[in-house]
Amino acid sequence: MQWYMVALLLTVLTSSQGILTTLSQRNGRYEYDYATVPFLAEVFKLLVSDTSTYQIMGNLKIVTTGILFRLFLRRKLSNLQWMAIILLAVGTTMSQVKGCGEASCESLLSSPIQGYMLGILSACLSALAGIYTEFLMKKNNDTLYWQNVQLYTFGAIFNMARLVVDDFRGGFEKGPWWQRLFNGYSITTWMVVINLGSTGLLVSWLMKYADNIVKVYSTSMAMLLTTVLSVHLFNFRPTLQLFLGIIVCMMSLHMYFAPPQMLVDLPPVVKSDPESLAEVSSDRRTDS
Repeated sequence: MQWYMVALLLTVLTSSQGILTTLSQRNGRYEYDYATVPFLAEVFKLLVSDTSTYQIMGNLKIVTTGILFRLFLRRKLSNLQWMAIILLAVGTTMSQVKGCGEASCESLLSSPIQGYMLGILSACLSALAGIYTEFLMKKNNDTLYWQNVQLYTFGAIFNMARLVVDDFRGGFEKGPWWQRLFNGYSITTWMVVINLGSTGLLVSWLMKYADNIVKVYSTSMAMLLTTVLSVHLFNFRPTLQLFLGIIVCMMSLHMYFAPPQMLVDLPPVVKSDPESLAEVSSDRRTDS
């Protein structure tokens, strides 16, 4: 399977995650224990691996991923690709910023410095986790099947530990976690679980056979697709910033993946005629 097909599928699944999660609510609330969803998603990914081979500061991880991609994996990016990555961060941020009226601008800039520092730290750690995961998956010749088994076994164990801790904190008022595991689940809830699990498997494939930059583009485009779909599903009002952000992101996508000759008008290469060269050479010998 080509990497761009996997990236496209990852974009569609990631964009539908938030929509399915919202649709799984009834009367504005979740009738199931949402903490069980990540656990079941990890179990789903583990079972499938056995059988087959939203935030402005968060957008900083787009740029930090490119920087760590260069430092730790020794992958050199062209100047045009660096410009494309920065444009992607600008485009996704632009699509999320609301109108810059006096009140909105004040609220945007009124956060304490600690909040900005934590946002930057979160972006760096998120990018570092992705880069390190790619490094681990590519450094040896283990099959993707075996690497997924290792990854999602630990994921299932840690998510189950979180459910057990919740039981102790709540004094087992709602019963042990295995008794409420499927309480309140509907078809939409199961779609959320399968969607979350499938997304993780696609990310693993991209980490193994493509790279983090492709994943970053997929998830960024998914965020924009989610916003566009929300216009029809949840009566979301699109803004000018959204349309401008989409245009900038499309330009970034084209700049990063298009061949250089499609972006720059290079002068045509003049091929020399062998017969003319032979005549010139003959004339020079005659003159001599």
